[in-house]
Amino acid sequence: MMDLTKTSLGIELGSTRIKAVLIDEKHIPVAAGDYEWENQLVNGIWTYSMEAVHTGLQTCFARLREDVKARLGLELTTVGAIGVSAMMHGYLPFDLDGKQLAEFRTWRNTITGEAAEKLSSLFGFNIPQRWSIAHLYQAILNGEEHVKDIAYLTTLAGYIHWRLSGEKVMGVGEASGMFPIDSKTLDYDEGMVQKFTALTGIELRAILPRVLPAGAPAGRLTEAGARFLDPSGTLEPGIPLAPCEGDAGTGMTATNSVRVRTGNVSAGTSDFAMIVTDKALGVHREIDMVTTPDGLPVAMVHCNNCTSDINAWVGLFSEFCEMMGIEAGKGELFTRLFRKALEGEADCGGLLSFNYFSGEGVTDLDEGRPVFVRSPDARFTLANFMRTHLLSALATLKIGLDILTQTEQVEIDKLYGHGGFFKTPEVGQRMLSAAVGAPVSVMETAGEGGPYGMALLGAYMLWKDAGESLPDYLDHKVFAGAKSSTLMAEGKEVAGFDRFLQRYRKALPLEKCATEVM
Repeated sequence: MMDLTKTSLGIELGSTRIKAVLIDEKHIPVAAGDYEWENQLVNGIWTYSMEAVHTGLQTCFARLREDVKARLGLELTTVGAIGVSAMMHGYLPFDLDGKQLAEFRTWRNTITGEAAEKLSSLFGFNIPQRWSIAHLYQAILNGEEHVKDIAYLTTLAGYIHWRLSGEKVMGVGEASGMFPIDSKTLDYDEGMVQKFTALTGIELRAILPRVLPAGAPAGRLTEAGARFLDPSGTLEPGIPLAPCEGDAGTGMTATNSVRVRTGNVSAGTSDFAMIVTDKALGVHREIDMVTTPDGLPVAMVHCNNCTSDINAWVGLFSEFCEMMGIEAGKGELFTRLFRKALEGEADCGGLLSFNYFSGEGVTDLDEGRPVFVRSPDARFTLANFMRTHLLSALATLKIGLDILTQTEQVEIDKLYGHGGFFKTPEVGQRMLSAAVGAPVSVMETAGEGGPYGMALLGAYMLWKDAGESLPDYLDHKVFAGAKSSTLMAEGKEVAGFDRFLQRYRKALPLEKCATEVM
């Protein structure tokens, strides 16, 4: 019988799925639960309702509880630690009574251009549109009535942590997507805090969560928190909580990419590359500076759009199969279509697509329109069609990465891939390798993604030795014997991606035009 007090539970609220992963003291996943959901465009705002958040979280936990019963023969009454992560950034303001003051504005929104530009100039530091501070300042510039009543401003992960523990705290990596962090103090950059207060009169530290590094205790599950997570009444209060994190930090942790000169690419609804760096970089609109869960600076290329357009096309193929009376599950279709892309020409045979469901900061677009286009003489085959959409999902990321590797001369020793894009063996890995022109590794646990990384952060809080750093803990206790595969694209594939990207860059005015006329 497993001792549930020697487990760690990670829960992540991702863009299309909420997932819980329970790991044992050997850091091996032993049970899981999930819940699929999707954001909504409501009155021009990308959002999730709080009702959807609550329902999704509780359903996910209930399915985890069922899995624990089925696999382990145990009632899930307790665990050793709980950690919550979610999509970074966004805007969730509350008043003194805990009342939500505005709709949840997610990372996907590109509605804070004026604020982001002014704050970037004021701080001498790039503030992307999706950051919480950009949303706050834009609300001020807009004259929104609710701003005067804000007593607490947080993210989705911070909100769930608050509901579970009553603590208004968050991990430094998640906090670095709200407001710039000083990696020496592991806290908000004081000089920039003072500049914002002088500009707006708002005392930021009074309304932002307190910042904690990985490994620090972040409260315990309250009675109300236990009932919120598990309305069945089975889960007991008192469980220690790790500092909540963002999906960037959990992705770094899940791929052992928290040491200087390591990097990872997370590819799902959005995609982003994170490179841990040991030097100051210039200010680039396309590059975020965030941190690892233990506070090291990270150069981040974040793209709002990755697999949504691929998912839509697979949905269309699924409808076709149904119409023809062919039984084919979505999982099988994804696998077959991804593998078909390997048969395509390296540069996609003249086909081109833009996967922009929403705006994209890297290419300076405030809105998106998915576009597929081809010349009359293009080789329009299924293999080229699928390869086009896979390369399109990485094209904007490549544009940002070129700034890091070419302009800033950032060196990368290891690059790991994780997320749904890499679920089909070899395919996504080979496409990313062709994009970056370097080997890409995928760990056996890569499919578990962010919730696994969050569970590892809970384990680090529970089981680290005195003075043991997060990189050392992961190297020596988690990934020392981990299985991974490393793949380098062929030279013709790298050259093919470069040709594809040249066409992609040249045709960007087409995407801009689509947003204006559609």
